Amino acid sequence: MTPHPTTIHYAEVRGVAAETALRAFLDALPILPGFLGAALLVSPDQPDLALVASRWAGEVPPLPLPTDARAWTFKVREAR
Repeated sequence: MTPHPTTIHYAEVRGVAAETALRAFLDALPILPGFLGAALLVSPDQPDLALVASRWAGEVPPLPLPTDARAWTFKVREAR
C-alpha cells in the first residue's frame, strides 16, 4: 500500500506550451527523494492552463520548475 503523502505540491503554467512544459517537469520528478506520485491536469474549460499535482513523503525537495510556473505547497492534515 502506498503511504499517505504528508505534502502536496501544485505547479501551474499558462499558455499554449503549458502542457508541454509541465510534461517535462512531471518526467523529472520520480528520481527525487520522497516522491510518491504525480498527475498532469488539464481542463477543457481552461485550455491555456495546465497543473501538476505531486505527492511527497516529507518535505518537497528543490524542484526544477518550468519558467513562469507558479507553485504552492500544502501540508496534508487528513487523508482517506
